[in-house]
Amino acid sequence: MENALIYSYKLTGDGAGKAVSAERITELLKSDSLAWAHLWVGHPDTEPFLKKNLRGLDPAILQALMAEETRPRASEIGGGFLIVLRGANTEQGSAAEDLVSVRLWIDERRIISLQRKKVQAVADIAHRIDAGRGPADPGRFLAELVEGLTRRLEPVITQLDEAVDDIEEHFVEHEDQDLRGDLLEMRKRTIGLRRYLGPQRDAMSMLQLGQVGWLHEGDRRSLHENHDRLQRMVEDLDALRERSQIIKDELSNALAEKLNRNMYLLSVVGAIFLPLGFLTGLMGVN
Repeated sequence: MENALIYSYKLTGDGAGKAVSAERITELLKSDSLAWAHLWVGHPDTEPFLKKNLRGLDPAILQALMAEETRPRASEIGGGFLIVLRGANTEQGSAAEDLVSVRLWIDERRIISLQRKKVQAVADIAHRIDAGRGPADPGRFLAELVEGLTRRLEPVITQLDEAVDDIEEHFVEHEDQDLRGDLLEMRKRTIGLRRYLGPQRDAMSMLQLGQVGWLHEGDRRSLHENHDRLQRMVEDLDALRERSQIIKDELSNALAEKLNRNMYLLSVVGAIFLPLGFLTGLMGVN
């Protein structure tokens, strides 16, 4: 992490853009040109950069962008949006459900975004800009970012669903109590995803209802479509949590039934041998 800036572009309005230096992006962010700067949250130069280029905005915006812990949110402030979203973790060796955050201030001429870990949806936008196929305006940038984050979340939910299917099938065939550990892990992952995707769904709802002039009808339709996709993911997570609870209850019932059978056998054995023990004891006394 040598530099605070990861990407810095002047967007030309036709899907292309020009990568610029740190000094040049500072000038562009104060001009009427559309500029995008993407930074590391943990770099020591990031906070001074934000203070310099977000001058005049509410200090709460800076605090939200630099916060240690974040949850998805979207707030319309003075013609712009303060946005925090989550996406799948695509780093090698990391669990995809360990969601990574992207923080964003976006208005009609400035896009300032931050990440603590790599966000592939952001990298994809930069690659499209280099190829001349990037967003032409802030509304399109926001729509493409949301679409990229949502698209990469869907395989994570599918993988969880298939894992619960496997546990359920194995239980039906074997009633294996060792499944309790796997089931607990699935429930933990499901709850963790639900904790962030529920607020992210609400944040997307706020975005598509925003009254900013730079958010065009096509962008709102794209946001609405991705809001629906995320709504289905949240519903799937709720269903997975309920299925996991049902399997857990069935495991508990199977264990209780097994214990009851053992207790019944012990009762039968006791009913047979207790009278014999009484008689032999009585005769031994005589």
